[in-house]
Amino acid sequence: MNKPASLRAAIEAALPYLAKDPDRLVMFIEAGQIAASLGKPSFEYRYTLTIGLLDFANHPDTVMIPLLQWIRANEPALLQNPDKAKEAITFEAEILNHQAYDLRLQLKLTERVQVTGDGATMTATHLGEPQLGDYPLVERVQIFQNGELIDDSATV
Repeated sequence: MNKPASLRAAIEAALPYLAKDPDRLVMFIEAGQIAASLGKPSFEYRYTLTIGLLDFANHPDTVMIPLLQWIRANEPALLQNPDKAKEAITFEAEILNHQAYDLRLQLKLTERVQVTGDGATMTATHLGEPQLGDYPLVERVQIFQNGELIDDSATV
């Protein structure tokens, strides 16, 4: 499975403090399934990826914006269907004090794997996702509340 590592890299790039303390970002896979058929050896991974940001002191927008940008490029089906888009990302937060909280995000991911070969030698190719269109890349996220800058820490 390749998407968790790709998403981790995107989150680490968006939240520079994780370079100093990478253990504050945890990820694990829950409820994994393999979708396959008898006709072809190809298959699809289906799973829920849980992302934990521990002792998170930034505004949640600093992770949501790059996360949505990553989804548009790597799991666009989550946003194509309005019913799926409503539940594309779920989250919980445990408030630790006035400045920090543990943030838990969950999203359902799929990865298609094309398997080819003659039976003796098999090759697995992870297929990319069809793209929704061109979106400008966000380079910096600034969060304002009532006209006041409250978070200027995230570079995407």
